[in-house]
Amino acid sequence: MTQSLYDIHPPRPQLAPALIDMMSKTETATIGHILHDGFCDPAIAPVVPGCHIAGTAFTIRIPGADSATLHYALGMVRPGDILVIDRAGDDSHACWGGVVTVAAKLAGVRGAIIDGRATDFAEIRKHEMPVWCRGTSSKTTKFVGLGGAINVPVSIGGVAVHPGDGIIADENGVVVLKPDIIDPLCQQAISMQENEASVLARLRAGEQLADISGARAMVEGR
Repeated sequence: MTQSLYDIHPPRPQLAPALIDMMSKTETATIGHILHDGFCDPAIAPVVPGCHIAGTAFTIRIPGADSATLHYALGMVRPGDILVIDRAGDDSHACWGGVVTVAAKLAGVRGAIIDGRATDFAEIRKHEMPVWCRGTSSKTTKFVGLGGAINVPVSIGGVAVHPGDGIIADENGVVVLKPDIIDPLCQQAISMQENEASVLARLRAGEQLADISGARAMVEGR
């Protein structure tokens, strides 16, 4: 490979299994009650309904119509990794389809987040491969020698992603988490999720949401 065209780096260490387990129990919308940053453009949406994945970011940057870098990355990726694919502004070519789905599945890839388009949605759903993207396209990438990068900082849906970052993706969207905040953040989020049953019970018992949440006290200046 020509170094000037292809910038290839080894993957960063995977997140600890305990952290990934916590992330897998955390909903992106719950994190949305806590954080303002780290959320990808909601136009990056799931292809397979009901998927929820959590894992370590394995980043890829693919320029324009060239997908050689993605094919190369499938020989480097580790079981449990989440492929995070920066399309460098291309919103026309689909870099992911049925064959890539099977290759990724066999490599143990947990899922893919694509800031661009994919194709062969029926095959992606058939193989139950969790993919988030900006929609479908019948125009696909080729091997044209434009170059690319693996395991470098990328931009996905307006969010900077570094190799080794934590990724949580579900039906509500995609959130990127720096490793050092995952433990306290997910603990807080899981606690909030567990508390939701209590809130619903209080609502059904006749209490007002504004009293339960503290909104009334804030608005009325108590």
